[in-house]
Amino acid sequence: MPRTFITDVPGVPASPSPISNAVVVGQTCHISGQLAVYEDGYRPGTAEEEAERAFDLVFKVADAAGFTSDEIVYIDIAFADIEHDLAAVNAVCVRRFLDYPARTVYEAAKLPFGAKVKVQAIAMKDNQDRRAPGPTGPQRPSL
Repeated sequence: MPRTFITDVPGVPASPSPISNAVVVGQTCHISGQLAVYEDGYRPGTAEEEAERAFDLVFKVADAAGFTSDEIVYIDIAFADIEHDLAAVNAVCVRRFLDYPARTVYEAAKLPFGAKVKVQAIAMKDNQDRRAPGPTGPQRPSL
């Protein structure tokens, strides 16, 4: 199956590592982990601030690959301190997603640059809405 490598994305700083920002295979986009980085490098902040920036970058990469934030079906969030920062990052997810993607959260021994949060994602194209119809639409579970 052909692959498209997404490397240069406007508004997303170049990585010092030899990676693609995303790889598209068929109808699936695999988005590399994003940190709170800017053109001048990593900027430490609260976990909420870092998560907001990481999601900004994930959405920019998805857009450059031809996907929308609504097509993100899975997120993987690594924390430096999950016990302390999970609630703040959950609040970011509530603001950023109408339909919550599947996700994995975990505490990493150490994140690059001393970051508090790293976010990676998978987006998929689908011409069918697979949600079961209901009188009030899909139910959102509490986080």
